[in-house]
Parts: sequence; C-alpha cells; structure tokens
Amino acid sequence: MSVIGIDLGNESCYVAAAKAGGIETLANDYSLRATPSCVAFAGKKRILGVAAKNQMVTNLKNTIFGFKRLLGRKFNDPHVQNELKKLPFRVESLQNNSIGIRVNYLDKEHVFTPEQILAMLFTKLKETSTSALGGAQVNDCVIAVPWYFTNAERKALLDAAAIAGLNVLRLLNETTATALSYGFYKQDLPVPEEKSRYVAFVDCGHASLQVSICAFNKGKLRMVTSACEQIGGRDFDEILANHFSEEFISKYKIDPRTNARAYLRLLAEVEKLKKQMSANSTLLPFNIECFMNDIDVSSKLQRSSFEDMSGHLFKRIEETMRKCLKDSKLQLDDIHSVEIVGGSTRIPAIKSSIEKVFGKQASTTLNQDEAVSRGAALQCAIMSPAVRVRDFKVQDIQNYPVHVSWDGDPNMENRMEVFPALHAAPFSRMLTLFRREAFAMEIYYGDAPYPDHYIGRWVIRDIKPNSAGESQEVKVKIRINQNGIISITSATLTEKKDPSEASEASPDNSAEAQQEQKQQSPQNQEEMDVTPEDCSDNEDEKCDARDMRSPSASGPGWAQRVKGWFTSDNSGEGKKEKKKSGIKIVELPIDVQTHGFSSTDLSNYVHQESNMISNDVDEKERVDARNALEEFVYEMRDKLQEDGPLSAYVMANERESLVSQLNNLENWLYEEGEDCPKDVYRNKLTGLRGSIDPIKGRCAEYEAQPGALNELGHAVQLAHKVINEYRSGDAKYDHLLETDMLNISETAEKTLKWLEDARAKLVVTPKTKDPPVKILDIQHEYQTLTTCVNSVLSRPKPKPQAPPPDNGTAEGGQNHEQQQQNHESSDDKQSHQPKHANEDTMDID
Repeated sequence: MSVIGIDLGNESCYVAAAKAGGIETLANDYSLRATPSCVAFAGKKRILGVAAKNQMVTNLKNTIFGFKRLLGRKFNDPHVQNELKKLPFRVESLQNNSIGIRVNYLDKEHVFTPEQILAMLFTKLKETSTSALGGAQVNDCVIAVPWYFTNAERKALLDAAAIAGLNVLRLLNETTATALSYGFYKQDLPVPEEKSRYVAFVDCGHASLQVSICAFNKGKLRMVTSACEQIGGRDFDEILANHFSEEFISKYKIDPRTNARAYLRLLAEVEKLKKQMSANSTLLPFNIECFMNDIDVSSKLQRSSFEDMSGHLFKRIEETMRKCLKDSKLQLDDIHSVEIVGGSTRIPAIKSSIEKVFGKQASTTLNQDEAVSRGAALQCAIMSPAVRVRDFKVQDIQNYPVHVSWDGDPNMENRMEVFPALHAAPFSRMLTLFRREAFAMEIYYGDAPYPDHYIGRWVIRDIKPNSAGESQEVKVKIRINQNGIISITSATLTEKKDPSEASEASPDNSAEAQQEQKQQSPQNQEEMDVTPEDCSDNEDEKCDARDMRSPSASGPGWAQRVKGWFTSDNSGEGKKEKKKSGIKIVELPIDVQTHGFSSTDLSNYVHQESNMISNDVDEKERVDARNALEEFVYEMRDKLQEDGPLSAYVMANERESLVSQLNNLENWLYEEGEDCPKDVYRNKLTGLRGSIDPIKGRCAEYEAQPGALNELGHAVQLAHKVINEYRSGDAKYDHLLETDMLNISETAEKTLKWLEDARAKLVVTPKTKDPPVKILDIQHEYQTLTTCVNSVLSRPKPKPQAPPPDNGTAEGGQNHEQQQQNHESSDDKQSHQPKHANEDTMDID
C-alpha cells in the first residue's frame, strides 16, 4: 500500500508519494507533474486532467474548471456569483440553494455538484498514482487545502474524497504543508529548549495569496500566524487580457470579451507573456494568429508597464504580508528567512515587496510548484502505519474565531467566543450548562470574509429535571479536529443519585468514593477535558471563562451566567474517567444539522461515481475496438490496391470484392456505425481478418521463402565441405569415425534432394495459391541438418597419452614410489656405517 499527498490547486494539481528513497512527485500519463484541474464530458465518456484542458476551446460548455472556488458554497453567495462571471459552463441553483453544474453526458443533460466534479478529478489522480507506483494500491492520502477554507468547504472536500474512494488521513493547511516540507529535512534546527527559529512563507498561486510565519524546533513546527488575500496569477492575467482587449477594440474593432472562446485563447497567451516578462525587462512582442474573425492581432508590452497596471494588486499583497507580521508580534530581526512558493511568486515585483516588508531577500530553498504536495505526502507518511518515518510534530492554528449560541437567542445574549482566531488546533473545550429540557446549540464563525457564518446546529435531547424538579448539569464538548472542522462531539448529563441509593454502594469502594467526594469540585468550579493530542503542544494555553468574554456577549448578569462554563487545562495528561459516589454520567443523544451530504446522498454519489468509472472503462474498450477496426480498414485497403504489396497474392476479382467491402465498411463507420457497441466492431474485425489474414499469410510465406531456402542451401554446402575436408585427411577431423561422416553425408544428400524438389514445386505454383512448401518445413529441414553436423563436429578430441619414461638419469626414470624406497634403503645403510673422523657431531641431552 502506498501513501500520497495531494496539492489541490485551482488551476492544477500535484501528487507526491512517500517511497523508500524519500518523497517523489508523480508524473501523469502525459509525463507531466502538473495535472490540470479540469473535467470534461464528450459524448459517452469523461475526459480528465490534461486531455480535458487540451480540448477546452472546442468543448467549452462541457469542460468544467475553476470549481475549487465553488465547493461548499451557496448559489446566491456574492463570491460565487463573481466566480460565475468568469466561467463559461452552465451553473444553476438546486434545492437548498446549492450549486449544480449542467453538462451533456451520455447524450443526456446531467447536473453534478462541485463535490462530484472534484471526486472525478480525485479518481483521475488516484489512477495516476496507481500507475506511477507500479500498480501499488493507493488508499491513504493527505490533502492540502487553503488555510482560509471554512467548515463547509472542508466538509465538501472530504465528501468528494469519499466519493472517489480515498481515505483521507488529514486535511492539512497548505501553509502547514509548506512549512513541513521545509523543516522536516533541516538538520540545524534549535533543540526544543532553545529559542525557536521563525521562518516566513509567502505562497502566491493561481487564485490566492497565503502568508504565514512558523516556529521551528528540532522535530517540531508550530504555526504562529497566517494571513490570506484572494489575489493570484489569474488576477494578473485578467489585467493583461483587459489591457489588450481595449487595445484591440481601437486597433482592430474586435472585443475578445464578447466571445468566450477568443477570451480563453487570450488568457492563455497573456499568461505566456507574463512569464516572459518575469525573466525579461525589455519590450516584448505579443501576437495571436487568426484570433477573431480571421484577424491576426499583434502588440507589445514591457514589464514596467505591466507593473504600473498591477500596482493596486501589489499594494494588497504588501498589506497582507504586513498584517501577518503584525499578528505574529515578532520583530524583523526575529525572522530567520522568507521562503516563497507558488507560481506567481516568480513575478519580480512580488519579490521586491517581500524584501521591502521583511527586509530580507526571498529564498527559493523549496520547489515553488511541488512544495505543498511534498509536505502533504510527508504528513501522510508520518500518520500512516504503512510507512516507517521519523516523527515530526505539527501544531496548526484555527483560521477564524468561533462563537457558540444556544436557545436560538436572536439578541445574542447567550452567545460567546469559544475559540479565538489563530487558536491552536486540534483542540477541545467543554461547556457546562444547567438545563431541564432539550435545547439546541448553534456554532458560527465570529469574523470571516464570507456572507454566511453558519457552521451548524446541534440539538441535545433526553434532558429531564432531577427528582426535585431542578435543572441538571450538562457538559458539551466542542472540538476543532485535525481537519479543521468544528463540531460538538459529545454531550453528557450528570445525574445525582438519592442518598439512599448512594448508601447502597459496595463497601469495597467506600474509601474510594469518600476520596472522590473530597476531590469533587463545587457546582461552578472549572475542570479539565482536553485529549492528549490537544494538550501536548499547548502548555502555555490557559483558559478562564471570565477572560474570554466575546464582544458580542451582553445582557444583565452575563458574567454570572458564563462563570465556569468553559474549562481547559493543558497539562499534557489525558482525560480521566471519574467514578463519583452518588453521581451518574449519562451520554446524551445529539441531532446534527451541519454542512455536507447526508449518508444517503453520499452513498448515492459513490454508487453513481462507480457506475461512471465502469462506463469509462467500457467506453475506452469500445473506442479502442472501433479504432482497431478503422486502422485495419485503412491499412488493408492501401495494401490491396492494384499496386499494393498484397495485390500479387490474391485473384483480381477477389481483390476487387475485398476493396469494395472495405470501402463500404469505412462509410459505415462514419454513419450508422459510429456509436455501436464494442462487440459489433470486434465481430466485424474478426470477419475481415478471416478473409484477409490468409492473403497476408501467403504474402509473408512467399517473401520469406527465398531467404530461408538460401540459408538451407548454404547449410548443405557447409556439410559437403566438412565431408571433403575429412576425406582429404585434415588433421582436425582425425578423432572422428567414418560412420559419423557417412551419417552427415546421407543427411546432407537427403536435404539437398528435398531442397531441389521444394524449389521445383514453388516454380510451378502461382502466388495466388498457398505455397506447397511452408517456412516451418524449411526451418525443420535446416534444423535437422545442422543438428546432425554439430553433434559430430562438437565431439571433443581425446587427451594425448603421457610420454614414455626417460632411463638416462638415475632417479628420473623411477617413479615416486621407487624413489622413496631407494631413499629409505640408503638411510638404513648409512645408519650402520661409522661416521667419518672429521664429521661434526652434536650431543643432545
């Protein structure tokens, strides 16, 4: 199983995978790392990714792009209405004011939600990953999302992933993914006890700007602050497109903005010019051939003029960076470096703004296009059990302040802030209220650049007063999870038992109960409920309800009502289950109304996507079968023409009939046979092959036979040469027997006679008939002869005999055993003879 990280961009997507050698960015079926965020529909098939973008101009109404900005939104949202002005496809309002995209698919009108369109793109990315990883199964993934995405947008993205069959381990903010890809490989980060290293990241992509500041220590990163602005490369493209449109109106009397296809071509060309201006400050030409009404247009532009036209955008970018620096409460000297990612940061004016704000040159340590996907893949590897990787802690932040209200209070007297902006995430807080009946709680964003701040409504049921008719204590846990989604995860009721019931407790637990009673807090005392993962990096966070009063909270007695509502402790210890004498904890049921599809709708969409995937496979097979038939028709018709390579191997009347059949089949393919099932094409191709394959076989036989016969004749000549050399007394054949040579001679003569008969038969046989001798027969004869010859010639010569012994020397003519016996006998003789008088002697004690 492989784990991947997905950078979902407004214009294009990148996928990275964690492998044994590290993180690798995967290439798609066009050998490109970037896959356009495009989905198109053409007839009976879906076209995804690069192929969808390539046919955008010719299939404008059924090519969907820019849908990332529509996720989780309402149709009447001003932001959506502004986006729809730039999109040429048909968009309509569905029930509940949701967005529907109308396309022509399977020769019918279909309406898909943006989440379904995104699921189709995820299906393509999953297929690309599986192919690039050698067929390895891909399920687990981490998807990078813009930091400014709301609860609704994040839930929509999770729904899209579920439809595509992806298991999302985490939605990771793009700012955090960039920081992770930077800090994970740094070996010189300060240890946790030392002061953190602060690094600023500026990410300006196709549709948005995100600026963040992170604190790094060894094995850990902490997001400090982030700021965003809806400015990206497409805004600069629009400025250039409008500039040239005004020029063409006065110069050529044409307005590209009135023609969707022409304006799309203009946007593509000005994007190329923008990239050229980033590298050149000289005056650059701008030309488009056959632009509108068969008119060729041309112009010129210089970088300085472009920067003047885009001055207001550069000012907003600079203000966003200053806001981020101000929110961080850091000095310029505290910033170690500024890293840039995103394609639009290549614009020189943006780099100048970075240097102006931060007083440092922009650093390009990271891959500007792939950094986000690589960071997401790293996070996926850290979280997945399928990959072993060293741990690296990541603490993120909440983008907008979160408020909670209850009882549907229109005057917002029962409303207050739960999480402020830039609060650490994931995180949980407990709200304690005293209720005697079911009630509803609603969660909102306190301050967000969206017209709809609503997050969801949670109805907490099965609450009843105690035996004395008084309200009971209800604890509600509100959580920001690791995906940045806010929800109420649990609600519990604390019931106090009657004294008579409490006295019946087991004696074994009486001491423990008394101890718990001593430790039990008063009714309004604060208590902790934070899970270990929430606390580990938040030790400095202390929560006191009296210091958390939202400006929206008002009304008489407000301070008394909220005292003790919120409880938080970040000691790092996990939540402990308390067994209290005389107290019973009851889990309360909760009815949820929030963003995202219902389980029924989600199941239907999953089934629909599965059917479309199956249809894509069937359609691909159908198109392949049609193309195979069409290719065979064209190829055989050319070869069967009067001067074609197959014309000599078929009778004239049969050839004319086949050519006529092929012509009729070609006409059928482009008329009633254009959309037939795959089996129809396959059957017709099988019928054609039955008639034409014998002709192709005859052609192949007759063309290959001369060479095969010549090779067989050459083998016969070599066999005769071996026989002649043997009989002439050649020394290299001395070890061979006469019977061996007779065997070779007989086989060679037999093969020669077969060869002469085969050539005689082929001379009298016309090429329009099957040859009497097949290539396989010739190869068999050749194999028989060569095997016979090689089996004899490969026989090794016997080893030469040892030379006779030389008797001229006393010792040389004796073998080793005789030499040893002589040596022993001479020693015996010497042992009995007296030593010479002057011979040295040695006494050994």
